Amino acid sequence: MGKIVVSENVSLDGVVEDPTGEEGFRHGGWFGRVGDNDSQDWARGALAEALGAEAFLFGRRTYEFFAARWPARSGELADRLNSLPKYVVSSSFQDPEWSNSTVVQGDVVDEVSKLKRELNGEIVVPGSFKLVHALIEHDLVDELRLTIYPFVLGVGRRLFGETGDPKRLRLLEAKTIGDNLGFLAYEFVSVG
Repeated sequence: MGKIVVSENVSLDGVVEDPTGEEGFRHGGWFGRVGDNDSQDWARGALAEALGAEAFLFGRRTYEFFAARWPARSGELADRLNSLPKYVVSSSFQDPEWSNSTVVQGDVVDEVSKLKRELNGEIVVPGSFKLVHALIEHDLVDELRLTIYPFVLGVGRRLFGETGDPKRLRLLEAKTIGDNLGFLAYEFVSVG
């Protein structure tokens, strides 16, 4: 059975909006405002995560962001991302061009549940906060990995929206990345 792992870059106050500054959010671009040690250690972590993944699951916008960048890149991380199976959840997207990509249409809960049954190993969900909200709301996320950036933005779309029920998590790992980034990994625990 597959395991859904959400992997997010977030500000200290939980903002996930426009980390690269390409969407026009007035506080966007915070992802690149860290030191070289932070960036290098983050890249090593991203590679380790990709090497441990069975597949990637994206919302359409995040998929398009990745698909516009990674196919033309080289190196170990690019090779891994380009070779992995990729699933993009979208009701309107039709023909993905990035290698090994499949469009997932229909009811998100049903389709992701089916993916979890069909795949073994980690199904990593980077970014894709709208998709993540739906997955968390329907108890489909097994693990949450947060790389926390040392910025308080005050406004912006946050990782956690309102949920119908409380969600309980158990800390799996806490560490420092580089000189300024924090990393927290949690598993979701059944409440009841």
